[in-house]
Amino acid sequence: MTANENDKNENDLFREAIKGANPLKISPKKKEYKAPQKKPKPVPLNFLRDERQALIDSISDHYEPLHDIENGEELFYVKQGHSPDLLKKLRKGYWVVQKSIDLHGMISAEAKAYVIQFIADCKKNNVRCVRIVHGKGFNSKNKEPILKNKLKHWLAQKEEVIAYAQAREHDGGSGAVVVLLSAH
Repeated sequence: MTANENDKNENDLFREAIKGANPLKISPKKKEYKAPQKKPKPVPLNFLRDERQALIDSISDHYEPLHDIENGEELFYVKQGHSPDLLKKLRKGYWVVQKSIDLHGMISAEAKAYVIQFIADCKKNNVRCVRIVHGKGFNSKNKEPILKNKLKHWLAQKEEVIAYAQAREHDGGSGAVVVLLSAH
């Protein structure tokens, strides 16, 4: 028997075997089940913008804390009701700096908004100790540290700020402050 005849016999046998069988009805392709996805909650952009602006507007550039401690060019501050020992610990690096921002090249309004948002984010994420690099003012109009002088006012008004001190030399020295935030 040749291969051709063998194939014919197999085909005949197959046809004989399925004679009288009804073909299955094939439905259109079934879609895979997918769990319904939760729709993301709409983000109220105007509310977020208004909230951000309210935070910015709540901080004055001219606030002078009554218990500000300054030694020449160095910035120090401890919130009333807290031990001055916090400053010593802060200056010695007792707390690890967990987050840091750099305000170089920013104008005052931009830096203010950035600092406020940074502190709010740190509060949300339970960050305790941060460094803010404000620069030394070498590129400012009168070679004065404009942001440094404004930063002390902004930070003293933030409820979350317990203390701040000039950073250690290897952390930015007189061009940065280390800030201790309240535990959440």
